[in-house]
Amino acid sequence: MKIVSYNLNGLRSALGKGLLDWVAATQPDVLCVQEIKAGTAPLDVSGLAALGYRAYLHPAQKPGYSGVATFSRLEPKAVVVGCGEALYDCEGRVLRLDFEGVSVLNTYMPSGTSGPVRQTFKLAWLHWFRTYVAALRQDAAVPPLVIGGDFNCCPAAIDLHNPKANQHSPGYTPEERQWFRDMLADGFADSFRELHPELPGHYSWWSYRAGSRARNVGWRLDHLLLDQALLPRLRGAGLWPDASHSDHCPAWLELGA
Repeated sequence: MKIVSYNLNGLRSALGKGLLDWVAATQPDVLCVQEIKAGTAPLDVSGLAALGYRAYLHPAQKPGYSGVATFSRLEPKAVVVGCGEALYDCEGRVLRLDFEGVSVLNTYMPSGTSGPVRQTFKLAWLHWFRTYVAALRQDAAVPPLVIGGDFNCCPAAIDLHNPKANQHSPGYTPEERQWFRDMLADGFADSFRELHPELPGHYSWWSYRAGSRARNVGWRLDHLLLDQALLPRLRGAGLWPDASHSDHCPAWLELGA
């Protein structure tokens, strides 16, 4: 089972940049995308449907903003749109698909980069999300979780190009790094670091400014966390920096039977 997470910075934009050809070539079983930027306007997902994908969308209420979608070649046992908290559901931040033996939770976390108000919102979200996930793990009807998405959080110095200059920048504040450590302590594994514990220079987001991507001046903001109960099934994990439909690149993992 190949699971991919990809912040597209606009689904329509990514489709115009050859996303369908890329999906046809890589053939993920479950594709979690963030920042679909759909609003209430209908999205044309017929191209993905033609490739054999079922589409599940959770757009934000605000046009051109946020929103998540999951495309699956496998039929889920259950689909849960949203998290049940109106403050976050209006921004389209959570979508869960349950399959046999694994639940894929697609999330787009706030960035906090627009100013102190949104950074405060982000920190409140992070603490709420951790509690929300803990409750899901206590629900016997929910299989072990894979949490995929744009976390807007770099876990450690190895995960961004210039950690010293960004000690207090949103995405790398001490509070956010501690939150990530707490998530791992709760019983999750960072799939990328599980298999590549000391590999530097691997990022999933680059600014559009100053040729950052060409110079590999980036941040690893996109993650696939998996419940430690799934670790025996982990067969591979990584990033695909050559995919260029967005200012992000995809993160991926593969689970065995």
